[in-house]
Amino acid sequence: MMHKIQCECGSLLGHIDGKGITSRVICYCTDCQAFAKYLGKSANILDAHGGTDIVQLAQPRLHITHGLEHLALLRLSPKGLLRWYASCCNTPIGNTLSNPKVSFIGLVHSCLDKTWLETDFGRDVAKVNTESTTGEPKPKTSGLFGNVMRFFGIVLSTLISGKYKHSELFTKDGAPIVTPTILTDEQLGQLKKQK
Repeated sequence: MMHKIQCECGSLLGHIDGKGITSRVICYCTDCQAFAKYLGKSANILDAHGGTDIVQLAQPRLHITHGLEHLALLRLSPKGLLRWYASCCNTPIGNTLSNPKVSFIGLVHSCLDKTWLETDFGRDVAKVNTESTTGEPKPKTSGLFGNVMRFFGIVLSTLISGKYKHSELFTKDGAPIVTPTILTDEQLGQLKKQK
């Protein structure tokens, strides 16, 4: 499998290669919603209930082949997730932790080829953080146990094999390759108040 990724305008291109553990999840948390609002792309990213469709996989499987200079990084707080996006058109790419040894990425659906999502990553989709959903009827949490087990499978396989060192998103010293913009509490609060 080699699933292509690209930003909305096509300036940032890449692919996911190889086989490995993947997990699909729709996250309804207020932070994922705030990220979409920050990018000005809520209508393209969030579903009718404020959820973001995410594909989790090992970071070393992700390769940016064109437009790396457009890769940008946001943290909603000083200790928040690293939220990667294409600055050329504000397309979200994915979310990672700041520790490169926990080498997973949650790729946001908007950079993926939607026609191949089910074929490449399966039909089972967990639903998490449903307490933050918008609209009615509210989705119920589902698939959490399987999602957590696959997450640990991804992280442990890259840690034990040492493959986490091959992530293109971090330097050899373990720093992100892009300096993040970090929001203030006030900025984050304003985003979360937006409808």
